[in-house]
Amino acid sequence: MEAEIAAAESGAEATAAPLSTDRPLRADAVRNRDALLGAAAAAFAARGADVPLEDIAQDAGVGIGTLYRHFPTRDALVEGVYRHEVDVLCAEADRLLETLPPDKALEEWMQLFVRHVATKRGMLSVLKPMLHSNADFFAQTKGRATAAADKLLAAGVAAGTVRRDIQGSDLLRAVGGICMSTDQEAAQASERLVGLLFDGLKHGASASSS
Repeated sequence: MEAEIAAAESGAEATAAPLSTDRPLRADAVRNRDALLGAAAAAFAARGADVPLEDIAQDAGVGIGTLYRHFPTRDALVEGVYRHEVDVLCAEADRLLETLPPDKALEEWMQLFVRHVATKRGMLSVLKPMLHSNADFFAQTKGRATAAADKLLAAGVAAGTVRRDIQGSDLLRAVGGICMSTDQEAAQASERLVGLLFDGLKHGASASSS
């Protein structure tokens, strides 16, 4: 199932085009929507996409009617969470590069991507049917995440702290593969293995950037 989704994503062009066409919301509506997305992401990662929507609404501190006003169906909520996770990944890439040395920014972002994969894995049962009904959605999200990874890698190469022979698509495939091959309950194992991958990205950096 994950392989099918990855295959659909792999043909994406790296683009920064916005994914959302929602009309502007009032401040309270934005807060409610953000709370629902955060609660749903945590619930999907921990319990899968079949978690009762009432539980998500309760965790977000809103009523079930509010959830349905923002996300009329479970599919809409899953797509909203997935879209939001990619938005966070892209925004964090820029923020981390502004506040940390390039190699540390990349390391932090890779661990953030681990959490993204955990959420994605929890939503697979709902994401799979979307491969045919909304293929452009996967192309756009994959393209944006790859562009963020490319930006982080390029900054590390320019600083001489990351080897230059790795592309963003390679990095996402490697991190995603590690996460999907480890047990869902063993999040710490994924984090350790991704840490080893990061060490490999630094190996030979000075020589390759000279």
